[in-house]
Amino acid sequence: MKTVKVYGPGCKRCEATETMIRNAAARLGIEVEIEKVTSAQSIAAAGVMSTPAVSVDGKLVHAGGLPDETRLEQWLKV
Repeated sequence: MKTVKVYGPGCKRCEATETMIRNAAARLGIEVEIEKVTSAQSIAAAGVMSTPAVSVDGKLVHAGGLPDETRLEQWLKV
C-alpha cells in the first residue's frame, strides 16, 4: 500500500489532486492511503513552498498546481 499526502489548505485544486490520485490508483489497481495535510505549520515543515503538493511514501514528488496524470501514475508505480 502506498502512503500519499496531499498538502494544501483544502482548496478546489487540492480536492482535485486528491481525486486524481484516487482515480489513478484505481486504474492501476494500487491501494493508497491518502492523508490531507492542511496545517500551515505541517506544510512548511515538509518543505512545501506552493500547494497543492504531493508526497508518496515520504518523498515529496510535486508542488504547485495540478499534477500531470502520466507523472502521477509513475509516482504511484514506484
